[in-house]
Amino acid sequence: MDRYSPLRARTITLVGLMGVGKSSVGRRLANALDLPFKDADVEIEAAAGRSIPDIFAEMGEPAFREGERRVIARLLENPPHVLATGGGAFMNDETRALIKERSISVWLKADLDVLVRRVSRKDSRPLLSGKDPLAVLTELAEKRYPVYAQADIMVETGDTAHHVTVDQVIRALTAFLEERAS
Repeated sequence: MDRYSPLRARTITLVGLMGVGKSSVGRRLANALDLPFKDADVEIEAAAGRSIPDIFAEMGEPAFREGERRVIARLLENPPHVLATGGGAFMNDETRALIKERSISVWLKADLDVLVRRVSRKDSRPLLSGKDPLAVLTELAEKRYPVYAQADIMVETGDTAHHVTVDQVIRALTAFLEERAS
């Protein structure tokens, strides 16, 4: 049995604001732990047959959130994997309860100035469309941080390389599981 075996027993779900690196860190974490990786946003787009910006534009955020809830519920029925969720997924009471019941939740947290720099590189985020990224992220942080704080683990990522964050997450998961076992 290798030292990562206990980390493969349950799905590891990453939550946090847009730009924090849930997908890129998640992919590397899955690779390090030899687990499959699933990105809820990619799965939602596949299920809907359209992009997330199109879902928001054509059907609105409530319809997107309902699809997101269904997709995450389905993904959480799969064998253990690393799951990256969209920034708003954990805000849904039902989704949050499922994540807490069927996985270990990890809140990736970074300073807002780091997130602003990262999200400003892409133009594909519906919640930022035509708005000031710092204002949007500040407002989202105020609403979401108290809910994200319900995650099993919080890892402060800073502006470090993804492999550093992966190591931080692995250490935090190991400590969490050791504490739960004692």
